[in-house]
Amino acid sequence: MKNLPNRITISRIFMIFIFVLLANLDADKINFVDISSSFSYYSHVVAYIIAILAGFTDLLDGYLARKYGWESDFGKLMDPLADKIFIVATFIMMTDYGLVPAWMTIAIISREFMVTGLRLLATNKGVVISADKGGKLKTGLQMIVLLIGGASWINFLGIDLKRGSLFGLPLWNIWYTGLLVIVFITIYSGVTYFVRHRSLYAENT
Repeated sequence: MKNLPNRITISRIFMIFIFVLLANLDADKINFVDISSSFSYYSHVVAYIIAILAGFTDLLDGYLARKYGWESDFGKLMDPLADKIFIVATFIMMTDYGLVPAWMTIAIISREFMVTGLRLLATNKGVVISADKGGKLKTGLQMIVLLIGGASWINFLGIDLKRGSLFGLPLWNIWYTGLLVIVFITIYSGVTYFVRHRSLYAENT
């Protein structure tokens, strides 16, 4: 049971790859395979559900580890890494489908890679950097982006971020503004990691 959070974390990584596979089954983009539009749509629906479940496992493994004292160095290292794989995969897919501008995805992925590099440096020095409140807020907001962007992707409840409106305002403008806020928080949270743990690399600069 003590390894249950770690097993959930590993399962999230496998779910991410299944999500990417199903999300890429698009009748409009695959020319060498005969895929009907209805099949690709339902594969996207399943991919969206799997992505939501993967996001839920992120909450579950952390909750179990804290509640029952099942925290481990492996979990502290792998849980943020699994989150990064998840975020990178989902944002790349949303960029591919025109829901997130490419420059935002590049900024978010760059932040994730840099923090991962910092964690590797810390590991080499016998230090484990776990997610802080800023990092958890960033992840939570990115999960919301996944929920809303994914709903538009499969046209759930008629949500259409590209052409819809809310109270007379284009949904895309509202969506884009929210994305700007999340990109800022994402970058800011990354900067705080480097400021807080500057002792890890200050001697080498």
